[in-house]
Amino acid sequence: MSRTIEELLAAPVFGSSQAEKEATLLPLLNALTAHHAAHCAPYDRLLAGTGATRVASRLADVPWLPVGLFKSHELVSVGAPDVFKVMTSSGTTGQAVSRIILDQRTADLQTRALVRIMTHVLGPDRLPMLVLDTKSIIRNRTQFAARGAGVLGMMTFGRNAVWALDDEMDLDIPAVEAFLAKHGNAPFLMFGFTFMAWKYFIQRLADRGLDLSQGILVHSGGWKKLQDEAVDNATFRARLQAMTGLHRIYNFYGMVEQVGSVFLEGDDGFLYPPAFADVIIRDPETWDEAPVGTPGVIQVLSALPHSYPGHSILTEDMGIVHSVDANTTGRGGKAFTVIGRAPRAELRGCSDVHAFAAST
Repeated sequence: MSRTIEELLAAPVFGSSQAEKEATLLPLLNALTAHHAAHCAPYDRLLAGTGATRVASRLADVPWLPVGLFKSHELVSVGAPDVFKVMTSSGTTGQAVSRIILDQRTADLQTRALVRIMTHVLGPDRLPMLVLDTKSIIRNRTQFAARGAGVLGMMTFGRNAVWALDDEMDLDIPAVEAFLAKHGNAPFLMFGFTFMAWKYFIQRLADRGLDLSQGILVHSGGWKKLQDEAVDNATFRARLQAMTGLHRIYNFYGMVEQVGSVFLEGDDGFLYPPAFADVIIRDPETWDEAPVGTPGVIQVLSALPHSYPGHSILTEDMGIVHSVDANTTGRGGKAFTVIGRAPRAELRGCSDVHAFAAST
């Protein structure tokens, strides 16, 4: 079943079975492998040097690049006149960062994909928005770091945005209370990176009695530091609901190397790939696809990247596929969780980086 990326972006975002995903994604990913091999010489040499399959017969055979290559090499498949934006990953001082080159087509696809995913939980209307961060992160727009780009991307789904933290990362209680007085009786959007939301917002709400029951919280990243503090996803959700009445809470997994292809949490607490993306869990010893229920390294697939060879990336994160097509929440495909960083992987991720900086 051959479908274009345009058709996939118009399809139900979480409605595909795994068999349907194999049939629709594989031709698109094979076409991207050929496109990038033809227009990105380093990628072509990597395929040749590793003997990778250029025409995969299943999703698990699509050749992948280690995510670290985007830190050491500039991988681009379009000419300089077509470069629209350069995005960088988060990194502490001295760490290399990924540089992701976007053309207009890739940026447009990313935006449309993100809209399809987020409207699944937010609905079609732009909601009043409380940003669980400080405005200082978006003041320099000439080159987007991942955290600022993530906030700006989510702000397209909100309106009348209010920043919950001041420049010193202190909770701006008057601003939050004024926001809730104006918008707290109807659905509103909240967005923040997970560790920062926990450390600078949730923990400082204690005993203030704020009612966030109409809120929809979307958050991502930073689980390594929270796991160090024995806070898992269930604890995070339970604490928020008990303190504030907030119950619509959606974690997502994503990265600057594949913006737009985010994996959004369902009501069952598992992450699900959208129609235009998928995950493979790989055994770190054999690099074969790991069976359901077996932890391994996460590989992410996306039909969106046209300007750089990022359609198949081996991450530095560990995960588990818990079921395939169990369809407990109306979502098909793989239900998975992220369980941590691969051994010896660099610290990365917007709020992991902030947590590291704050602790040193």
